[in-house]
Amino acid sequence: MNAENPWVTHSTRTVYENPWIRVTESQVTNPSGNPGIYGVVHFRNRAIGVVPIDAEGHTWLVGQYRYTLGSYEWEIPEGGCPDGESPLEAAKRELREETGLIAGQYRVLLDNLALSNSVSDERATIYVATDLTQAEADPEETEALQLRRLPLEEAIAMVRRGEITDSISVIALLAVERV
Repeated sequence: MNAENPWVTHSTRTVYENPWIRVTESQVTNPSGNPGIYGVVHFRNRAIGVVPIDAEGHTWLVGQYRYTLGSYEWEIPEGGCPDGESPLEAAKRELREETGLIAGQYRVLLDNLALSNSVSDERATIYVATDLTQAEADPEETEALQLRRLPLEEAIAMVRRGEITDSISVIALLAVERV
């Protein structure tokens, strides 16, 4: 295995940015020695996912319309972890904001996942949350959410039937099935 970088970067410029992402374009020499360009989406936040599981073996899914896909999607509770916030604190915040759940215990299920490594540098951490108590949800203004409590096995079946397609949710639910 050759771990050396075969790409040569000649210059990089920012072509777009907003509070969530920055898009850069680099002039490169590719691994075959030819000139080219490479665009990268740089995420300002680490992706965080949480699989809440109660004492009865149920979990919660969050339903919302995803503008980028033009469709309604069911997902595990998830969001972003900005610099200066620990992934665990972000998981606690996202779970509370989206579902109103407070967990007594968290454990890392998966860490440092590369979500779309051909075009972005986005990484994710996924937690399992247990010992749950219900409080009030406080979604962000961009979130019109529906909550669905269901047996964990049914959420996993939804993945297998193609009813859950969000990558973090698919990875998390299939991984928690193996634990």
